[in-house]
Amino acid sequence: MNDNDTYTTLDAARRLHVLGDWDHAAALLAEEHSTEARELRAEILYERFLFRVDGIEDAADAIAALDPESPQARLLAARLAYTRLIFQVDPLPDDYETAEAGYRSAAADPKTHGWAEFHWAALLDNVREDGAAAKAHYTKALQAAHQEGDLILESIVLRHLAWRVIEGGNRDEGLRMLRRSLHLRSAVGLRPQIAAAQLLLAAELPEDDPERATLVETARHIADDLGLSWVQSGLEELAA
Repeated sequence: MNDNDTYTTLDAARRLHVLGDWDHAAALLAEEHSTEARELRAEILYERFLFRVDGIEDAADAIAALDPESPQARLLAARLAYTRLIFQVDPLPDDYETAEAGYRSAAADPKTHGWAEFHWAALLDNVREDGAAAKAHYTKALQAAHQEGDLILESIVLRHLAWRVIEGGNRDEGLRMLRRSLHLRSAVGLRPQIAAAQLLLAAELPEDDPERATLVETARHIADDLGLSWVQSGLEELAA
């Protein structure tokens, strides 16, 4: 296969990835052996596991097949360890140390700096419950998102910071941040992340708010279509 064919395949896989069609995206890349293709396939399989809480073996194998010294491999290995901890899916005794070491390493590389800072913050926030340390990393991640024009990273950081703003008593600002997070994801068409943002915003709105009903309806449509396990569970809790 020539270079043009390879890039065409990568482009097609990226489009499917954005739509949450992880199975077909991964299948397209199964016979591609370039570093870029292998890293993309590993990211796709990891994200499928993240949203469906299924297929951890495929994700782990794809990540293990990457160059372990590459920033992307370290970042993905760290994210996998973190996700095992958060979802309690066969966590390993050293998962926290693996995640933190991977984020620290990836944060030193310009290509992965912003995302590594965000994921490091989430690890400290959600596992260590060290809000002060987490905030410093969230701030670095948001700065990187603005400097690089990375709308996806900005949307994800805003979602996490919004909770702290709401908990701090500034509900209007927190809701503004959650809405901006949703709009940024919508702008780039990230269907799984759109459903997640809709769920999180809906959870902060009154039960009789028409916006909440619309968010729940559209999030459920995407979640059922793509099999987003934890989004579906969250929607069920809202309806209870």
